Amino acid sequence: MAYNVKDNIKSNVYSDICEITSADIDWGRFKGKSVLITGAGGFIGSFLVLSFLTRNDLYNDNIKVIALVRNEQRASAKYGELLKRDDFILCVQDVSEEIKSEKADFVIHAASQASNIQFENDPVGTINANLMGTANVLNFAKNSKSEATLIISSLKVYGKLYNGKNRISEDDIGYLDFTSYKNCYAVGKRASETLAASYSKQYDMNIKIARPSYIYGASSLDDDRVWAQFIANIVKKQNILLKSNGAANRSFCYVTDTVTALLLILLNGENAVPYNISYEKSDVTIRGFAKCACEVFPERNISLSFANPEDEAEPSIDISPLAQTPEILDNSRLIALGWKPLVDLKEGIRRSVNILEEN
Repeated sequence: MAYNVKDNIKSNVYSDICEITSADIDWGRFKGKSVLITGAGGFIGSFLVLSFLTRNDLYNDNIKVIALVRNEQRASAKYGELLKRDDFILCVQDVSEEIKSEKADFVIHAASQASNIQFENDPVGTINANLMGTANVLNFAKNSKSEATLIISSLKVYGKLYNGKNRISEDDIGYLDFTSYKNCYAVGKRASETLAASYSKQYDMNIKIARPSYIYGASSLDDDRVWAQFIANIVKKQNILLKSNGAANRSFCYVTDTVTALLLILLNGENAVPYNISYEKSDVTIRGFAKCACEVFPERNISLSFANPEDEAEPSIDISPLAQTPEILDNSRLIALGWKPLVDLKEGIRRSVNILEEN
């Protein structure tokens, strides 16, 4: 095919995309169908777009990809010559407005502002993408009579939790101060899940809900998220400086494993039932992620240090019944669908650095 994916993206990214396209997913259900992806200019959205286009290149799946983006200039820079393909349509608009696109058989809502800078400077835009944006996506799917719709939620819906366990399952729910603008993202995601359940009930729609953990990969070098800063340190050959003791324990999941999970949930998940996405081989503290980043490239002699000397000692884990539950997600519901993650933390960091350096 003219303008194939392989010739238009870097080889390390293409390798990741091919891992997704060869995953054990019922790809036949997408054959000859159309897929609308919101947030197609973003991290997850772009991997989804490239995966469907690569399926067309390698397996002649004849999938029409409709990519909804807010910034046409950024999308043009990201996709380049691929925009000339007949199977790729760019839809430029804000998801917070009525979606003006041709109908789609499958809908994936990946548009969301997910950085702390955006929460601080644009809380209204952040909540609207999840609240009004989800309503617009669901109305579009209803009018399209789509086969299935996927709402990508977040682990942030759980809030502060004290469940007496060391992980969070889908039935847990914690405290969120819904009067604070700082929770614009988390409360918006909660509302989007309620909208999904409401549309499913009232209009008999097939709607799936995914709750990813911290998704990591080759983000930009100026990404403000802490894991992205560690990866940027490795690329820039800079030592890592932690400004806290890094004791927060979190579930991370590499982007390719996250995408295969999303597609599996879209096709096989139970209607209006949330699914956690996490990989236990990437459950780690913030300082553990930083240490791992240093260890992956020992030849660079990158060290981890702490701004406050008292933070250097390994923090003790509070195992009392009153301790706050860490952001570790129980993935057993997803595993039961047949999901098989492939990329542990060290391998994911290695790939992220290699992609950034190739770019």
